Amino acid sequence: MSASNRIQWLHKYIVEMRYPNASRLAERFGISHRQAQRDVDSLRNDFGAPLAYSAERRGFYYTAEFSLPSYTVSANEYDYVEAVTGNTSHVGAKQEILQMQIPYTAVVRIPDKLTRLELQQFIIGEESRGAYICEFHSVDMFLGLLLATETDVTVLKPDWLRQRLVRSAERILRNNSHTEEK
Repeated sequence: MSASNRIQWLHKYIVEMRYPNASRLAERFGISHRQAQRDVDSLRNDFGAPLAYSAERRGFYYTAEFSLPSYTVSANEYDYVEAVTGNTSHVGAKQEILQMQIPYTAVVRIPDKLTRLELQQFIIGEESRGAYICEFHSVDMFLGLLLATETDVTVLKPDWLRQRLVRSAERILRNNSHTEEK
């Protein structure tokens, strides 16, 4: 089972007020307690879940209403859907909900309006002046877009995404810093 399935299970049990914890998550999915704790941390940190732990109930609960994001696909995105899922049953449909992975979230600093317009399809909100909250389903596609921008876009959160972007840029520089000998 993928992390998104585990997070969805965790979310469902929290919403149902069943007070799940990392031990139950690990047991349910046959993963280590450490991995289960990373899933709990991901729900809190990556998705912004208002998660709290009840010592009395020995499990997690939400301190405010919260729902996991879903991904709605419109008619002009069907080529992407077909490529990802191999599903061609959407012909004639106007919209469908994809049961894909839960979208990733990042906060990026975008210094100019043109780049903000280029990334508009990913922007779901503004965290602070010039810092935008973005959602995306493909890490590689999103990082590729950031690398292709003509301005100084900065990944502020999460750290793992910023580190992956830096590694990608370093690899590109390394692979292209030597000239071929003729």
